[in-house]
Amino acid sequence: MKSSESKKHKILIANRGEIAIRIMQACRKLGLDFVALFTEPDRHSEHCVLARNLGGEDSLYRVSAYLDANEIFAVADHSGATAIHPGYGFFAEDYRFARRVAQREHKLIFIGPSWQVIRELGDKINTKRLARKLGVPTVPGSDRPVTDDLEAEDIARSLFAFQKEQGVNNPVILVKASAGGGGMGIEEVDDPDKFRSVLRRIKNYAKRQFRDEGVLIEQRIFDFNHLEVQVLADRTGQNPVHFGTRNCSVQSLGRQKRIEVAPGFDPSSLRYAFDAKKVLEDITEYSLRMAREAGYDNVGTWEWIVSPTGQPFLMEVNTRIQVENGVSARIASIKGRGDVDLIAEQIRVGLGAPLGYAQQDIRLGGVGIEYRIIAEDPDNRFAPWVGRITSFDWPEQPWLTVHTQVPRDREYEIPTDFDPNLALAIIWGKDLDEARARGQEFLDTLTLAGENAGGEPLKSNIAFLKRKTEKILVF
Repeated sequence: MKSSESKKHKILIANRGEIAIRIMQACRKLGLDFVALFTEPDRHSEHCVLARNLGGEDSLYRVSAYLDANEIFAVADHSGATAIHPGYGFFAEDYRFARRVAQREHKLIFIGPSWQVIRELGDKINTKRLARKLGVPTVPGSDRPVTDDLEAEDIARSLFAFQKEQGVNNPVILVKASAGGGGMGIEEVDDPDKFRSVLRRIKNYAKRQFRDEGVLIEQRIFDFNHLEVQVLADRTGQNPVHFGTRNCSVQSLGRQKRIEVAPGFDPSSLRYAFDAKKVLEDITEYSLRMAREAGYDNVGTWEWIVSPTGQPFLMEVNTRIQVENGVSARIASIKGRGDVDLIAEQIRVGLGAPLGYAQQDIRLGGVGIEYRIIAEDPDNRFAPWVGRITSFDWPEQPWLTVHTQVPRDREYEIPTDFDPNLALAIIWGKDLDEARARGQEFLDTLTLAGENAGGEPLKSNIAFLKRKTEKILVF
């Protein structure tokens, strides 16, 4: 690691849009060179403008696709890059890509967890087994594929009984094809007498589609809050720290996050039906326990669901930087210094530097809100809107940070190749009331206009964000 720390690095940014911009800014903060990518639909993105402004024409390469690994490696070799930052999405949680980065003839550094960690914790069954081994609560149900019908029925009966004990009037369980993914091979069961027929149907489907008839059986949890714990560790994997919790319960119909709030609950100003402070303490301790056991060695997020009775269940681990890292950084300070940049920290430790601080050096203060501003129609099942942004601006405020690839000084055609995410706005307040008031002020003073090819006005989620702001952190 020492040799890696001492050499001058150049980071290839294998992503686009606002995350590419934030990685460039982090590289500049650390005194590192970078090289960025773009595809034809992104030629007018601000990430291309910033790359040229900071690094000149030689810092920007056109590729045919962000998911073409061979092209990415060709750019890395041609540009003299020594490391690859995948951002989020694309290759960020692909352990095969991370392994190739580390093992190819011209070795590079993958700015993220090691490929072994990504493989281990990217597998939900492995994650569940590790959690249970360490006494970390997980969604009740099987932690391995079940093929025996009698065993499956026993698990189902126990889950129905467990929910009844929790006061759930209409218990539901999920039967999933263990080899499935992307929502394939999943069915709900709300009647124990129907379980056997559903099990048979899912097993037959799994065998036909995946050549594996194993199933997972889990409790279906309703009316939960979605919380996260932000974790960071250096390459030793021995000293992980956390940067608090986030609440990501304001989502679209497809469970896509729209507002994130740090911390995850606010018992100082809101009443909860459970000990919210203890829940936050428990999930951070559980997350660090697992990170230490797994030898976690970069940035990552432990995702939790919390039931209405205050029971936390680990859902999964995201082995990457997340969109909402900035709202956790906004409420944090390290050794008394604010303006924490978790992407810069990720890059620094990813290149081999020691963490340099412990949990007691991290302080959390105030409340942060992150809005995802998206061209979509929340009243039409959040359907994406396609067209041109003709005006996009906002008043600058000391409590506001906006990350965006959309220009403020010219029109911008939203690329149809990607989700129509326009910006992330991060607001800070000394308490929940102030953060909410500032959030509403930002949304009220934001200028956002556009039209599609038919001359119809832009549709966005601004009104949806305004409605949801009043109830932030209310369970």
